[in-house]
Amino acid sequence: MKAGAKGNDLSHRLIGPRLRAARQERGLTLADVAAGTGLTKGFISLLERNETTPSVPSLLKICAFLEVRIGSLFEEQSGASLVTRNEHPDDLFGGFGITDVLLTPADQRHLQVIESEIDPGGRSGDEPHSFEADAEVIYVLKGTLEVSFAERTFRLRRGDALTLSPREPHTWVNPSKTQAAGVLWIITPRSL
Repeated sequence: MKAGAKGNDLSHRLIGPRLRAARQERGLTLADVAAGTGLTKGFISLLERNETTPSVPSLLKICAFLEVRIGSLFEEQSGASLVTRNEHPDDLFGGFGITDVLLTPADQRHLQVIESEIDPGGRSGDEPHSFEADAEVIYVLKGTLEVSFAERTFRLRRGDALTLSPREPHTWVNPSKTQAAGVLWIITPRSL
């Protein structure tokens, strides 16, 4: 690709908006990207608006800084991603006596859904935990789950959903001595 030439096909017109989205998802400014890549803020602004086409080295610098696969800028995106039963990646969410399966695509940045099977007595640990995300919904598929904060404990049963700030320290436990619990953890944006 020649610098300064405007891309004419659809895949090249997608580069700018996808780079802008990646920058904004990371909370970075144009100045941050410029400082991190050695490129000018003006060039990056033009690129994000599709008013210029980057050279390969410039694009590689930006992708490396934003931690974006260069190929993802050119991929057709239908707005839908399927993770089949055979493709569910195991994702260790943490805790004791728990088996996790990641239900959302591994590269999904806006949302994370994890299905967990929690053994009787399974728990998050002895110390409260928190993590950086905007919201978390805990939905109980089967059994019981207790979620405790500093001053309050919620006992969730099948069909119950608790929405919380994952930044607030909390613990969870399956209080049953005999029945496993099934839980969906829905987190936005992706935390792990």
